[in-house]
Amino acid sequence: MSAARGRAWAREELILAINLYCKISFGSIHYGNPKIIALAELLERTPGSVSYKLANLASIDPALARKGATNASKLDRAVWEEFFADWDGMVFESERLLAARLKVSLEETVAAASPEESAVVVREGTTREALVRQRVNQGFFRKMVLESYHSRCCITGLAVPSLLNASHIVPWAARPEARTDPRNGLCLNALHDRAFDRGLITLDEASRVVVSSEVMALPRADAEAIQEVAGKPIVAPHRFLPDPEYVAYHREHVFR
Repeated sequence: MSAARGRAWAREELILAINLYCKISFGSIHYGNPKIIALAELLERTPGSVSYKLANLASIDPALARKGATNASKLDRAVWEEFFADWDGMVFESERLLAARLKVSLEETVAAASPEESAVVVREGTTREALVRQRVNQGFFRKMVLESYHSRCCITGLAVPSLLNASHIVPWAARPEARTDPRNGLCLNALHDRAFDRGLITLDEASRVVVSSEVMALPRADAEAIQEVAGKPIVAPHRFLPDPEYVAYHREHVFR
């Protein structure tokens, strides 16, 4: 570890730091966090060095109200902007680099994921390479979205991870560039995730739930379960706020 003292951070190391930053909350950025300790070991750095770098990243995170250390480097900013400009590509690259450091394959990484993280819709003609990429990125997207909402449904407050989904605001197939963007995600329980995906609910410009009139055609108990959240504001995430453009797209193109 001592060899890392004073060593400049390389681009690959910063990619791995951003990877971890996206998976943990601002409040858990400290040198005692086991995940920070594990990354420090992989990078042959001290946990203090890694935690301080994550705090630097917090200072340039536009989605975070609270800020960390303020001496982010030019390279910090460049790699951060690269991530934000290409979530799909950079998420996969970061997970590939992490797997290489851990000396495991991406296939093993996917196999080790929980069913909620590894389950994706497999489309006809999908190659093995594309399927691995899709599963890796969707697992990362789920981690980011659930962490942003503290693993609670943003409508009901349900806090059972196995019953929560990282819901895409703009549908997965509609905009490939937005598939892994955490600002295109909501943490929803299984019922309201399905209702949102089917256009039976959406959000207005004030992030309040709007319910489609088509809900009344459902069986009474089901309709009441959805209708009761009408007008309810979602609980905002602590970072990666839903992008208003994505929400507007859902209202215009998905909501019925």
